[in-house]
Amino acid sequence: MYGCQCPKRLYLHKFKPELRNPEDEAQESIFATGTDVGLLARELFPNGASAEPPNAFSYHIAVEKTAKYIAQQHSVIYEAAFNFEGVMCAIDILVKKRNKWYAFEVKGTKSVKDPHLLDGSLQYFVINNAGLKLEDISIIHLNGEYIRNGKLDVQKLFASESILEQVIGNKEFVQQKISEFKRLLAEKKEPVIDVGKHCYKPYECDFTNLCWANVVKESSAGEKHIDKKSIRKFLGELEYPLFFFDFETVMSAVPEFDFSRPYQQIPFQYSLHIQKSRNGEPDHHEFLGDGISDPREELIKDLLKQLGKKGSIIVWYKSFEITRLKELARDFPKYEKGINSLIDRIVDLIIPFKSGWYELPNFNGSASLKSVLPVMIPELSYGELEIQEGGTASLVYSQLKNQSLEIQTQQRKDLLEYCKLDTLAMVRIWEKLDRI
Repeated sequence: MYGCQCPKRLYLHKFKPELRNPEDEAQESIFATGTDVGLLARELFPNGASAEPPNAFSYHIAVEKTAKYIAQQHSVIYEAAFNFEGVMCAIDILVKKRNKWYAFEVKGTKSVKDPHLLDGSLQYFVINNAGLKLEDISIIHLNGEYIRNGKLDVQKLFASESILEQVIGNKEFVQQKISEFKRLLAEKKEPVIDVGKHCYKPYECDFTNLCWANVVKESSAGEKHIDKKSIRKFLGELEYPLFFFDFETVMSAVPEFDFSRPYQQIPFQYSLHIQKSRNGEPDHHEFLGDGISDPREELIKDLLKQLGKKGSIIVWYKSFEITRLKELARDFPKYEKGINSLIDRIVDLIIPFKSGWYELPNFNGSASLKSVLPVMIPELSYGELEIQEGGTASLVYSQLKNQSLEIQTQQRKDLLEYCKLDTLAMVRIWEKLDRI
């Protein structure tokens, strides 16, 4: 799979693993999610024998255990491993029904993706050539339509989709790539490959720091442009008090709370700066869940109280906030009327930047808050914060319940400081636009 993305990645993985990027906490969390989903999916085929090896360097043991379990007539084997001419694969769940074998690979996504088909093609090729004829091979993935209500229903949480037709069609491609990569590894000569989109697709390579080290990032050659008339018209349509608002969300592959779905973004925190008059100092209000219980209903009640009945609600990239509010209205219908009234008041502060009314070369063609803020308001910086972007905020919140009281207290403080800066940043940018 690494070789199909980039032969250089395969070479470095095999011969220079010490050069890989430092561990990324968010990425490690994604891998952990995949592992958790895989273990949960075993409940679809319970009481199986596990051929899982003791460590990542001992897959020959998994191959031996798999052969033993097949010989012993086990009907369900987890992490079944096979080797054919030096190419090894493992399949999450192997099932024998009516004397025929069925392979299931578990993915923590809501649908079958192209990389899954390639992965499955290799597995099918190796398993069949190793002497076990598969009747079918399928991807087990999360059912995006499943809504939790009470105890987790594993049968409804997952969906299964056969990929047999696609993997059979990939047979020649798999054979070609195996031969190509065997030659590459036998020669032990590092391929010369330029950086490009393949560095991040289908997944980010773990050697990007090495390959991109000497690549100079281009900066925008654009000119400064300020359309005062359009900006004044935009600001003139705002209604006081102004509410500068930002959500933080967390999502889990397996829904933790009632009335939630796989990978649903659950708002757990918000920050609000309230500008009551044009020249006044803004008040600040914030909400943060406890990290244990479902934060949504308390967040809704607090939000409706703070935002009242009138005034523009100012956000950055409104489609995100509007989608979250619509989901809250759907999942908690008794608040639907109040939540929908908020949506009608939302104004997107990104508009002057996205529309080209306010352009500076150092934005580098981006209208994101993280690009605009350091150029317009350099004294405000995320660099001093423990949490500097939303992905880290989500990860920290998701792990709060597992921390000591001392660490929880500090991390809650860090979360509040990060979200507060998001809305304060919007206030300062609005002030600068207002002075035009």
